[in-house]
Amino acid sequence: MFTSLKSLISLDNPFRILYHKLRAVLANIVYDFPSKKMKIIWVTGTNWKTSTCNIIAKWLIENWEKIFMFTTVNIILWDENIKNTTKMTSPDPFVLQKYLKKAKEMWIKTAIIETASHGILYNRIWGINYDTLILTNITQDHLDLHRTMDNYVETKLSIFRKLITYSRKRNIKKTAIINLDSKYNELFLEETYDITYTYWNNSLSNIKIDNVFNEDSWMNFTLWIPWKDLEIKTQLRGEFNAYNIAAAVSCFISEWITVEKIEEIVSKIQFIPGRLEEVETNEWFKVFIDYAHTEDALEKVITTLKPLAINGQLVTVFWATWDRDKTKRPVMWELVSRLSDKVILTQDDDYTEETISIIKDVLPWIERKESDNFWVIPDRGEAIRTALLWWKEWDVILIAWKWDEHVMMTNSWPIEWHDKTKVEEILKIIDENKILK
Repeated sequence: MFTSLKSLISLDNPFRILYHKLRAVLANIVYDFPSKKMKIIWVTGTNWKTSTCNIIAKWLIENWEKIFMFTTVNIILWDENIKNTTKMTSPDPFVLQKYLKKAKEMWIKTAIIETASHGILYNRIWGINYDTLILTNITQDHLDLHRTMDNYVETKLSIFRKLITYSRKRNIKKTAIINLDSKYNELFLEETYDITYTYWNNSLSNIKIDNVFNEDSWMNFTLWIPWKDLEIKTQLRGEFNAYNIAAAVSCFISEWITVEKIEEIVSKIQFIPGRLEEVETNEWFKVFIDYAHTEDALEKVITTLKPLAINGQLVTVFWATWDRDKTKRPVMWELVSRLSDKVILTQDDDYTEETISIIKDVLPWIERKESDNFWVIPDRGEAIRTALLWWKEWDVILIAWKWDEHVMMTNSWPIEWHDKTKVEEILKIIDENKILK
């Protein structure tokens, strides 16, 4: 009954927004505004938020700092690592405030929080006194909620405008860190901050990325900072991860943290859960799991993996998305079809839509005929199994969208699901059958 009534109220209805704000105000009162005594680092943008949060967290942990981190994928509370099973980047304010309260009671001084446009518009983050704000990038997303790109950008911009207005904490500057690789970056640079850092691959940025070179298992690049050139070697592949590292380094510089250990620490980060994460195999092919939920992110992931399949083929197991921003469907499917050698269309979170109806909706945007290196396999487990059983030497298999989630939402009820676990189960069976032969 309640769910049916909610579906009749538009996502951007003022009463819906007011309802969420009242909940956020109440949550802050209940938990006594715990962020007031903590250093808050917010990371927002369309893509790469989780990776940037995790890189910052890794650095701080290596420097023996107690932290709290909340991202789409994982939560860190000092020495405890927790899976985020809420399927939300910005959770219910009572959940987030409860974690902040626990962090405060544990004398944790720094919190790193991933922040999505839903959380901003619905005021889930209301009352959190933030100090450092990072913009990773902006591309099309969530137009089912924001309706236009202008509205989407304005939502992101609103928290940058408020940064300087929040009460100041002792010896902490209000700092903005902005990726210049966005046609909207000038809007964010027009605002006033105590400190501003910019990063990209040109001379206009404070932090410059140069000489990016991807090897089989490593990426090397130069990071030009005002007083030192860092030679970075990392197991995080793809130029977009060079940007994430640059954002994290900008954060370290703003904190006046020495950079001598940055090269060493970055080299220790093997992967971010579900972000271009390689699954170990005993075969002559590679398997990667990635979130890639926008056209821009997907293109960068595929073009990063394509060179690894130079003597084989790139096989993409892709999703048929659900109720949200349907305008992304045609552009993303055209991109997958154009850049992949083989494509398998399968299910993802259905929510209120039927898997088959979603598949029918995207089929017109795929130029290939079925069996022309393109297959429709609605069951996600069977789709992954098929990709792993069809491999040839030097192939690269990309399993996109579900990343490190542990739940899949069908239109009946949620079911337990984890792409990496499913891949490992199938690879184990393949190995066992080889031994039997």
